[in-house]
Amino acid sequence: MTKKKTPELELKPQSCWDVYASKAQRAAMDEVAGRYVDFLSRCKTERETVDYAVARAAEAGFREEFKGKAVYRIMRGKSLFLARKGKRPLSEGFRLVGAHGDTPRLDFKQHPLYEEVQVGLAKTHYYGGIRKHQWLARPLALHGVVVKADGRAVPVVLGEDPADPVFTIADLLPHLAYKQVEKKLSEAFEAEKLNVILGHAPAVKGKDEKENGRIKKRLLELLHERFGIIEADLLSAELQAVPAGPARFVGLDGSLVGGYGQDDRSSVFCALEALLAEKTPEHAQVVVIWDKEEIGSEGSTGAQSLFLEYCLQDLLEAWEPKSRLSKVFLASEAISADVHAAVDPDYQDVHEKLNSAYLGFGPCFCKYTGHRGKVGANDAHPEYIARLRCVLDGAGVPWQMAELGKVDLGGGGTVAKHLARYGLDIIDMGTPVLSMHSPFELTSKADIHATILALRAFLKS
Repeated sequence: MTKKKTPELELKPQSCWDVYASKAQRAAMDEVAGRYVDFLSRCKTERETVDYAVARAAEAGFREEFKGKAVYRIMRGKSLFLARKGKRPLSEGFRLVGAHGDTPRLDFKQHPLYEEVQVGLAKTHYYGGIRKHQWLARPLALHGVVVKADGRAVPVVLGEDPADPVFTIADLLPHLAYKQVEKKLSEAFEAEKLNVILGHAPAVKGKDEKENGRIKKRLLELLHERFGIIEADLLSAELQAVPAGPARFVGLDGSLVGGYGQDDRSSVFCALEALLAEKTPEHAQVVVIWDKEEIGSEGSTGAQSLFLEYCLQDLLEAWEPKSRLSKVFLASEAISADVHAAVDPDYQDVHEKLNSAYLGFGPCFCKYTGHRGKVGANDAHPEYIARLRCVLDGAGVPWQMAELGKVDLGGGGTVAKHLARYGLDIIDMGTPVLSMHSPFELTSKADIHATILALRAFLKS
């Protein structure tokens, strides 16, 4: 008679570094980390992120025609739907991973250009939850698109090539900051002073021309020379000031990835890698990249829009025209792929350590987000969590579960609650991040590797 194995009574977290310790596993980890650093360096806006994902998907055989087995659809250049047919019919449900490609930044205002005290500047309006002081006195690049009156879109990337100039926001010198340092942090830095320095040299002075306005005139001359745009074209533009320069490996051992936009482009990258790797799934696979999550998932490209619903309706018409969409939703399972706050070694007091995420222990499930009493949260059902435990444990992927800081100290939200209203099972899961929402966020390359493997296990489950 076979003796039953005694279950492990105490929960013991597993470090990814211990699980993936062989030379082959470390080589695989390093290879994917290299591609991830390249992705972060290239994709600093929603449009660039979608363009990257479409190029990868098209190379893998995805097409815009929904009659095919692997399809995609773009929404306004900033959101993306990807789907692959499974062995089972769509009416038995799909496995969905949803992430967002937008990230905090500084947007140019509609009338951005002006000059003051011999300096040419651009007015900005910050997007998402930034800490304003982090954006001062650092190199910035300009990314985006300008749409001219004839409808022609002019892409703009300036400040990334080593030969390009960069931009910046000036900070107040400490010798004159005595009053500023006495203020609360929330009051010391004003949004209307996040003005990007664009230049200093004036245009050539014409006969009888006044001194004022010559620097702005020179900025307009340079924009026209380089991009063929005029000031009126800035009214129909999306221009973003973002941190300049590539993502980098961090630490003597290169074990961390540092770069802008890892919330939530790390989830975009991991979801795309998982989708492209799992080519013969049991259930249909769906990956969606949304826009506008950082400002509430509003608008036609956000998760509160009907973009997903429209895509699935068309997919049903192409694959199973007699099935009902409601039946498909109720039979489906989803992961809201979004990052989680890792415990910061210098600010451990804002975390409740028993229920916190740590770098290097794999992707983190978050049963609920919201704030102070779970307000605004999706609260995942225990039956679904138990199923996902089996999926990841069966695949040998280390994972952890946490909530976002101490109960009374803050909180946050994701796209999960917007999908939950369709009745499908959904939970948040993503890579732990240090310095979240800063211009230089940190992740563990071991966690990136484990998150991809976790999403692969889910998508083929």
